[in-house]
Amino acid sequence: MALLTAMIKSLMAALLVLVALALPSQAATFTMKRGLNLDQWVTWPGEDQWGDAKAILPYPEWRKFLKDGDLKALKEAGFDFLRMPVDPSPFLSDQTEALRDDLYASVLDSVRMINGAGLKVIVDMHLIPAGGSRKIGMAEVMEDARTFDRYVDMVRKMGRTLASEDPKKVAFELMNEPIVDCDSDGTSLWPDRQRKLFAAARSSATKLTVVLTGACYSAASSLEKIDPKVIPDDNVIWTFHSYDPFLLTHQGATWAGDFIPYVTGLPYPLTSVPKAQLDVALDTIRARIKAEAPWTRQSGLLAYLDEQVASMDSPEKLLGLMDAPFNRVEAWAKTNGIKPENITLGEFGMIRQEYGNAYVMPAEYRAAYVKDMIARAEAHGFSWSVWGYGGAFGIVDAFNGDKAEPDVMDVIRSLP
Repeated sequence: MALLTAMIKSLMAALLVLVALALPSQAATFTMKRGLNLDQWVTWPGEDQWGDAKAILPYPEWRKFLKDGDLKALKEAGFDFLRMPVDPSPFLSDQTEALRDDLYASVLDSVRMINGAGLKVIVDMHLIPAGGSRKIGMAEVMEDARTFDRYVDMVRKMGRTLASEDPKKVAFELMNEPIVDCDSDGTSLWPDRQRKLFAAARSSATKLTVVLTGACYSAASSLEKIDPKVIPDDNVIWTFHSYDPFLLTHQGATWAGDFIPYVTGLPYPLTSVPKAQLDVALDTIRARIKAEAPWTRQSGLLAYLDEQVASMDSPEKLLGLMDAPFNRVEAWAKTNGIKPENITLGEFGMIRQEYGNAYVMPAEYRAAYVKDMIARAEAHGFSWSVWGYGGAFGIVDAFNGDKAEPDVMDVIRSLP
């Protein structure tokens, strides 16, 4: 009996060890702290030219103009990782069939180039809307089952491409800002789709940290709806994005709905200028709406402007507005046993200039906003990556080879 009891105790002890090993520790292999989003596809030729190697390679697009020295300068400025957007559309296009292997190889070469500059990298599969000659974008992937299956297969192949890289230096983000489950009808398609994407990625990239997110533009409120326990893996980082308050961060963006294009000239924060100066800026926006907006929309747009301003017209209100996403994600993480270091603020930033728009956001507003968002992320223990290197939100480059004002980069350089 004593021998049997001893055997049972030994078996129980071994079982407990196995259970402990099987339980997720939420310790991702890939670690990061301060990052920058590289540029995404903005100037490639039409899809009918994607079969031309000279037009599409090297890939992604930033390889056309960024060199080793530019990447090393980012390391010296204080960044430890880059989030590298990769537009999946060429990998799904019939035009690139003969160049497909070259595209995957070029992504891998880009990863190694970033690592060679002393920076870690997240390979971010970054779908954008279809348009012009581009046939496949976010809507097509989300709404057509066959196209989604092709996207899943592309994720599997990209995982295979990256699988042999150092998992401490390379992570894999399966889809940027999925536009699904945004309606309030109770549908929840994204959890199942994300599981399929995860299974495809993990089947080929067994050691890499995988970056996962919530639906509907990766909002904090969408991440709250995700049950992380359905992903049986501890090598995962969860991401959310925040551009709050949108009224201020996207001023003049013509692609951001039918309201924001009329909005320019507002300071950050609203209370940083005398009330009389703010009133002039608001009156200018109202006059623009009355002169340019469809008359059937004018009253709604004017009311919405007043509502948005009222939500942030004091330091306390603005604080609550900007803190809300971070607090929601922190509460979700605590509920699910996810450590802060396994949460990342994947995107945030403030527009500098909408392409073709004469208005340029004063650099001091952008610097103040980025500084405040970084402080929030780091106070919660989250890593972060600001959007972005160049273009409309550029903190290094602007447009056509011009440089952005140094103010935001000075904020990064001054971080302790």
